[in-house]
Amino acid sequence: QVQLVESGGGLVQAGGSLRLSCACSGRTSSTYTMGWFRQAPGKEREFVASIGWFVALTSYADSVKGRFTISRDSAQNMVYLQMFTLRPEDTAVYYCAAAKRIVRSTAPMEYDYWGKGTQVTVSS
Repeated sequence: QVQLVESGGGLVQAGGSLRLSCACSGRTSSTYTMGWFRQAPGKEREFVASIGWFVALTSYADSVKGRFTISRDSAQNMVYLQMFTLRPEDTAVYYCAAAKRIVRSTAPMEYDYWGKGTQVTVSS
């Protein structure tokens, strides 16, 4: 089992920045891909970004490309999502996820473990 705990969410004005953190514990050696997803009220959970745990290959949703950066610190078992130039449409609950395989798909169902999420609210 892998446990994931997100932190760093909050209220920020449009154009501002936030850094989300995801603390990983448990059998982290079994994880190959880490991802960030988000879910706004009334909408489906959507892919934001992913990174390989052993090889730091990254992937981003088009909507955040150039504004968000995903990174990981394998030694500290941490994954981060640095968010710049935030927009009101970025408002959502952000979830950290881990997969037991190399995942290239953006589908949430490909991920095996999930955190409880952290709220990000961007005011206009």
